[in-house]
Amino acid sequence: MSSHASEPSKLSRRAFGGVVSASATAAALGASAAPAEAAPHQPRESQERPFRAAAGRHAKRPNILFILGDDLGWADLSSYGAPHIKTPNLDKLARQGVRFTDAYSGSATCSPTRFSLYTGRYPGRTKGGLAEPIADRSVGLDPNHPTLASLLRGAGYSTALIGKWHCGYLPDYSPTKSGWDEFFGNFGGALEYYSKLGLGGEYDLYEGDVREGDTEYKDLRYYTRILTERAGEYVRRDHGGKPWLLNLNFTTPHWPWIADGDEAESAEVVRKIKAGDARALFHTDGGSVEKYTEMVEDLDRSIGQVLTALKETGQEKDTLVFFASDNGGERFSYNWPLSGNKASLQEGGIRVPTIVRWPARLDGGQVSHEPVFTPDWTATLLEIGGARPDKAFPLDGTSLAGYLLRGERLQERDLFWRVRGERAVRRGDWKYYRGKGGTDQLFDLSADRREQADRAADQPKLLAELKAVWEKKDKELLPYPS
Repeated sequence: MSSHASEPSKLSRRAFGGVVSASATAAALGASAAPAEAAPHQPRESQERPFRAAAGRHAKRPNILFILGDDLGWADLSSYGAPHIKTPNLDKLARQGVRFTDAYSGSATCSPTRFSLYTGRYPGRTKGGLAEPIADRSVGLDPNHPTLASLLRGAGYSTALIGKWHCGYLPDYSPTKSGWDEFFGNFGGALEYYSKLGLGGEYDLYEGDVREGDTEYKDLRYYTRILTERAGEYVRRDHGGKPWLLNLNFTTPHWPWIADGDEAESAEVVRKIKAGDARALFHTDGGSVEKYTEMVEDLDRSIGQVLTALKETGQEKDTLVFFASDNGGERFSYNWPLSGNKASLQEGGIRVPTIVRWPARLDGGQVSHEPVFTPDWTATLLEIGGARPDKAFPLDGTSLAGYLLRGERLQERDLFWRVRGERAVRRGDWKYYRGKGGTDQLFDLSADRREQADRAADQPKLLAELKAVWEKKDKELLPYPS
């Protein structure tokens, strides 16, 4: 192993060296997270403070605004190195909180990651999590399984989910059956942004468990506008003194590649859907880097509007805001220098941009290189929100509350992933990976984020150890259906 890989919470140690000068530089940053003198394809990490918890602070239980982008690549934000995409609102959020460079999704596609977030467990613990992703009505998130929302609601939180659910369909599965007091959004994995037609050609915009339009009207405005409006309304609402959890799940920048104002392209996709083209929403004949850029920048503006609502209502200080993508980027995403993309367990398929801000407890302008993944955030938010996990459904994530808030060292542990035909384990800087070709590989990510220098031959003992870790964990999980 590399010399620093075995050190627990290596950034907590580094924080004591150079933090004063680094913080002074970070405080002087303007609106751009990557100053003009920075290398064009790299975020200026040297101007951010290494992570150090603000130990000793106390605050009331926070509101939790948990925002997910959809199929957003690791480097699709300007604060993560995108040379052509401008994301000033998310860059500002990073400057005000902690930006994670080595954060991962719970899986490589949409619905399994959402299962891992809502349950705090590996997707393979549940039947619904084996679908990669859910594409029919046969499986979903069992309403009897405790969730982030149900546990926080039991601890006194108001709960809402706005946007993409993708954890099962009615009549058996829905957010309101799994702990969320309110739901407004779509059930499926994708929808056309204006018509709201889903992968099966059905209208997929719901208010609770009632399809919107069945009783009153259909909202045919651009979907990102509608979700942003709804989220703003929820934030501005009087919650009667109760803390709240809002899962805000945008579909942007998931295909189809339709930006706000693209009514003509929308009409063409709708025409194909109504003509029976089952793959129309995949939009394989549309999109471009420029269109994708437009969608990501619109997502950034939309998030900025929701953050403005927090500030204007005086809730900014006491709201923990989390932002990430549900998995790696798709075909127009900017993932450099990572290899692979969505659906792969290479870094580009599971490493995601991740930002956390909580002004009452976390100092801004910080960067953490600790490896973390989706189930960790479930455990973290439950601890911060004062909710106890259900002992019958033990969590697979590790709470980061001690690391973030009390300056505790984050002990080295193994992060595990499984998708059909691929496997991966990360321990410290090392990653064991087997792709669909069946070859076991070992990479030192501290020196080779692109996963091109296979170290399996000169580290056979470590390779065997991590392979055994993966196979032992795999035996605990449900088998994939044949």
